[in-house]
Amino acid sequence: MEFSLAQLNQVGASGLQGLMGVVVEDVGEGVARAHLELEKKHKNPNGDPHAATIVALADTACGYGSFLNLPGGARGFTTIELKTNFVRSVREGTIHCEARLVHAGRTTQVWDATVTDPDGRTVALFRCTQFLLR
Repeated sequence: MEFSLAQLNQVGASGLQGLMGVVVEDVGEGVARAHLELEKKHKNPNGDPHAATIVALADTACGYGSFLNLPGGARGFTTIELKTNFVRSVREGTIHCEARLVHAGRTTQVWDATVTDPDGRTVALFRCTQFLLR
């Protein structure tokens, strides 16, 4: 499937990723990158990003990666597991995510993603397993 970045971002504009402000930067073979400019709406009462903000960014990158890296015969996917380790916080700026396909099976895909702060330091490590729909 061939999609431009503009098309990918347009598809998600009315969904959670659009509400959150996630921008897909790049999707290729086994990799996807996205970013999010932190705003007040993304933060908890302590001023740190809400955990769900970080998870939404990582899950979006992995989801677009999975969608555009489906094997022949697969028509879609659904997430069956996800896990996030939070390493540090970040209070402002643009956070980035790079997702990488680490297992491309016939029935599942496993994606690892790293969310980084504006200085490139790791904020969170994320892993999800996608069940491929046929």
